[in-house]
Amino acid sequence: MIRASEPMPAANIKPTLAMSSVGFTYPSTGFAMQIDRFDLGVGERVFLRGPSGSGKTTFLSLATGLLAADTGEISITGQLMPKRAAGRDALRAGAIGIIHQQFNLLPYLDTLSNVLLPLAFGRAAESKDNIDDARDLLEQLGVQAHLHNVPARALSVGQQQRVAIARALLGKPALVVADEPTSALDGETRDAFLDVLFTCVDDARSSLLMVSHDPVIGERFERAIDLCDVAQISMGQAA
Repeated sequence: MIRASEPMPAANIKPTLAMSSVGFTYPSTGFAMQIDRFDLGVGERVFLRGPSGSGKTTFLSLATGLLAADTGEISITGQLMPKRAAGRDALRAGAIGIIHQQFNLLPYLDTLSNVLLPLAFGRAAESKDNIDDARDLLEQLGVQAHLHNVPARALSVGQQQRVAIARALLGKPALVVADEPTSALDGETRDAFLDVLFTCVDDARSSLLMVSHDPVIGERFERAIDLCDVAQISMGQAA
């Protein structure tokens, strides 16, 4: 198992995610984060751990362009993260899939529409092929065809998890990030979720970055890193 202190393989010339000399401060609270260097290799699975309130969500928000860094450079597959919000949105829609802690499904939309939602933000134009891919992905994840037209609010937690994975992986994004998606799950359900997620990420040849406060999860990743080893935090409280 590769740990944080070990160098990235030389073959990964252009990491999926590269962060260099990144600085960010919340003006309202004074909370600040500095990231000297962080790389996530192509197809690599990395676990980033830290206690609640330590800045994990801020780190992911910078990595995915939800927040704009004050200083430094962030790139996705060699493409620099734009400074303008519209540019960051376009890059995120085209290259990044996000699995949120609460899954963030729209309760009034049906299952299939929730999976296709990222297409509305520019990842790809909706087409019959994309719809077919979304249906296939759902069925591979165990969400049967008769549930594709069911509102998300009617799904079980396990089914919502699978819909969230399908939405993040539609179009095979280069980078998939997961923000504490197992925090409310028991051990058995958590392990089943990770099994499904890893299989889908491998099939899509995506890189995976997951953050959590649960150290047990790290045993299943190629690299397990403490947030404090890659980011310096000062003042205020993390988002």
